[in-house]
Amino acid sequence: MAAGGFDHATQAQIFDQIRESIITMDLAGYVTGWNKSAEQLFGYSAAEAVGKHILFLYADPDAEDDSEGIRDAFLGHGGREMEVRRRRKSGEVFWASLQLSLMRDEQGDPCGLIGYLSDITARVEAEKTMRLQSRIFNHSEESILITDASRRILSVNQAFSEITGYSQEEIVGQTPAILRSDRHPAEFYDNIWVHVEQDGGWHGEVWTRRKNGEDFPSWASISLVRNHDGQVSHYFSIFTDMTERKQAEDRIHHLAYYDDLTGLPNRSLLYQLVDQALAEARRNSLHGAILFVDLNRFKPINDTLGHAIGDLLLQQVAGRLRTAVRSADVVARLGGDEFVIALFDITEREHAAVVAQKILAALDPSFWIEENELQMGASIGISAYPRDGFDTEALLRMADIAMYRAKQSGQTGYVFYSHEMNQRTLDRLQIESSLRHGIENDELLLHYQPKVDIASGRIIGVEALVRWHHPTRGMVSPGDFIPIAEESGLVVRLSAWVLEAALRQAHLWYAAGLPVLKVAINLSARDFSPTLATRVAALLTSHGVPPEWIELEITEGMLTHSSEEVIAMMDALTVLGVTLALDDFGTGYSSLSYLKRFPIDTLKIDQSFIRGIPADSDDCAIAGAIISMAKSLGHRVIAEGVETAAQLAYLEGLGCHEIQGYYFSAPVPADKFEAMLREGRTLQMNRSVVG
Repeated sequence: MAAGGFDHATQAQIFDQIRESIITMDLAGYVTGWNKSAEQLFGYSAAEAVGKHILFLYADPDAEDDSEGIRDAFLGHGGREMEVRRRRKSGEVFWASLQLSLMRDEQGDPCGLIGYLSDITARVEAEKTMRLQSRIFNHSEESILITDASRRILSVNQAFSEITGYSQEEIVGQTPAILRSDRHPAEFYDNIWVHVEQDGGWHGEVWTRRKNGEDFPSWASISLVRNHDGQVSHYFSIFTDMTERKQAEDRIHHLAYYDDLTGLPNRSLLYQLVDQALAEARRNSLHGAILFVDLNRFKPINDTLGHAIGDLLLQQVAGRLRTAVRSADVVARLGGDEFVIALFDITEREHAAVVAQKILAALDPSFWIEENELQMGASIGISAYPRDGFDTEALLRMADIAMYRAKQSGQTGYVFYSHEMNQRTLDRLQIESSLRHGIENDELLLHYQPKVDIASGRIIGVEALVRWHHPTRGMVSPGDFIPIAEESGLVVRLSAWVLEAALRQAHLWYAAGLPVLKVAINLSARDFSPTLATRVAALLTSHGVPPEWIELEITEGMLTHSSEEVIAMMDALTVLGVTLALDDFGTGYSSLSYLKRFPIDTLKIDQSFIRGIPADSDDCAIAGAIISMAKSLGHRVIAEGVETAAQLAYLEGLGCHEIQGYYFSAPVPADKFEAMLREGRTLQMNRSVVG
């Protein structure tokens, strides 16, 4: 018989049929029985376990009841159930539910123990997680709100009550709508719930209303919870009161961008605002002005009456300046007694003089400060955009120079900045120097303007147009740097860059399998040399571009140099397989007798003759004559600068072959042009949009 009075064979048969893990032991704690479920639970076979002291399964033997304690407990109480930590053969520690029963021999005396064990790790961990979540929920500094699927509030934490003023009893059963602020329209909240339902959650800044009616800024996140069936069971929201943070941000922002004394924008904010205004002015061809205002007689007042009086005077001056201009204009204080007024979107330069007069009139009445009557005039310097400069720094510098000139007169008044010849020369030298560095520093880029066949409406070509993104001036107009490049000789390097970049892009389009295009590239008269054809051939080969993809545009001015040498150069280019186009035709007063001798494929009617069509009879006559002559010579004709449907219709009636201009598309980056080409955009499509 085994310990406890059971035959081992019989015990094993019984034990192995029971799915629960069963371990038997004698009163000393040594294992006497071990079923199959125990083997699976602990990883030990019966042969490994039987005969060992039960402590070998304990995760922490020193912290648990010893065998004497177990024996005494069961002898006294007959059994108990507990949660214990045990260790598998692999070393893994797990939680188990242990129920012990006392075994008795035939005389009824205790002879051993039976332990029933089951793995409850998942349950214990879940309970721990729930307890942890409960602590987090109740002790979180962030407000937490939970609703049911109908958005009825089920529970809130303590932080919610502290932030909103609503107790748990007051808020349960309500909907989150009770927290809505009138600062947001109803659509705002509707959009939030659309995002929650579609994306599973939303987060962002939102104004929230406390119980006392006070609105406060909060950062909120709302999420939904789905049950096992995928149905929404709950929503929960977490939000934080951002009042203090917003106040701190406002204070930091004010210190960084506003003058502490007058509350006006400081130099930093002024630059930002003017930069933004100039960017808009460049896009929309607007005008603006900078007025540099320096107070007269401020220094002796400040020195005599003290800084406190001076500060109060500056505050009053700031108020009068602010009321003298439009709300859209900017009044800033640079420091000391220097103020700047930026006028945006003015129709003409003279408007700045009207504002200067209003400022002087506003400063003319006496200032009364602590029974001191003070007179305060001003000297004003004015610079205008785009006449005097294209960026904030330049305009401020010009206005400052003009202010000093006004101040030199010794009287209150204003002076416009005037460009002298040496100043214009300096500006041109600066552009030339910057352009030289721009070519070296890869500041140039190409935009592409489509050429469209009128008959089919399809894009059949594109012109590569150079653009310059100056590191400080931003996008510099080609009209500002190309003439200087021509005069300085930099146009040769500029053309070389354009030719290289355009062929590189043409290769990408060719390799991508796009339809055959004519990529037009402008050449300068300075580009024409005996080596031109050789250079073009080498670039075509190195970039892998078929010559039929390339069209070189030359200006009509080349015809004035129409010597046999130039004609030979052009012939050499056409032998390569590239085509030639005559740009700006009609503006060069060339000898038409030479026109037939040039190997020209296309004539481009200058946009100055297109602009007046169809209203201007002279432009109509010139365009008609050019198209008729070109047809007689076997040339294709393209009209550039086409911007209206009326111009297109008239040119179509004349038999013009192609158009180019904003009516179809402005010059665009390469990727946008490629997308336009791939989507099959046609002239008919654009017509329908215009019509």
